[in-house]
Amino acid sequence: MSEQTVTLAHGAGGRQTSELIEKVFKAHFSNPEFTADDAAVLPKIDGRLGFTTDGFIVSPWKFNGGNIGKLSICGTVNDLSCMGARPKYMTCAFVIEEGFSLSALEEIAAAMEKTAAEVGIKIVAGDTKVAGKGQVDGVFITTTGIGEIVEGADTSGKYARPGDAVIVTGDVGRHGCTILLARDTYGIESDVDSDCAPLWGTVEDMLSVTKDIHVICDATRGGVGTVLYEIAEQSGVGIALDQTAIPVDERVKGVCGLLGLEPLYLACEGRLVIFAPADKAEAIVDKLREGKYSKNAAIIGRVTEENKGRVILETEIGTQTILPQPKGELLPRIC
Repeated sequence: MSEQTVTLAHGAGGRQTSELIEKVFKAHFSNPEFTADDAAVLPKIDGRLGFTTDGFIVSPWKFNGGNIGKLSICGTVNDLSCMGARPKYMTCAFVIEEGFSLSALEEIAAAMEKTAAEVGIKIVAGDTKVAGKGQVDGVFITTTGIGEIVEGADTSGKYARPGDAVIVTGDVGRHGCTILLARDTYGIESDVDSDCAPLWGTVEDMLSVTKDIHVICDATRGGVGTVLYEIAEQSGVGIALDQTAIPVDERVKGVCGLLGLEPLYLACEGRLVIFAPADKAEAIVDKLREGKYSKNAAIIGRVTEENKGRVILETEIGTQTILPQPKGELLPRIC
């Protein structure tokens, strides 16, 4: 029996569309706020709201440690979490290529269900379109999320201050390395897995220690290095990094050594970069190391008044060098 696939009829708005929604999406996303109407009606949320939208076109759609469905939930959850917003509700829109496997679509929806349940965010509405063969590469997902900002949390890339400690919540570059290997361009065999993870619990742990956290950013496209340059520019500060303190998985080190890549510029999908007062940094890191997704959190640098807009790398041999500023797209379609 041949495998069932998505057809143009599934996007035509008729019986096949209804069956697709019922059997795949509603089966995995159903909750009290989930609606078949044109818009969801949500309970009142007190206080300030976080609001974000993002698109996901990762290639391949499935990789070691996740798939585009898991990634779409993590991306939305993490963007809200970086603003101190507890993720509450989200919508998702699918653009599916004609001929895409229905079992693969079910796998994607199941991953979304599992990841959303982990952090308590509810998928409340969405949209499905089917594009002709070759007009879309497999499946693209767009998500929008709303969250409730925790009282006292106030973070922004423009709030970094001289004297702040720079913290990462784990080893860097694993997602980018995983996607690169999944494309099998270089014939390198490795069991590197993506760090893709929903990080609201990680942020909640930090906020339980102190609300005095200036910057929280997830290091996605461009990795930690790009995030640091963005923050240095936004805040008008310099950043000094201790190369020996930056956690890098040994498997990622090996791949980067073979290909001449810098792990700081490989994407993460489960790592945060945090700027906080130096006197709070050790307590934050201690708490992070108790968490599911932040066991090897580390202080990797500090914010300085000198070298504004630059990131300075203090090397293993005690010298200083400017971390090269990122240019162009190192690895397209990683999220």
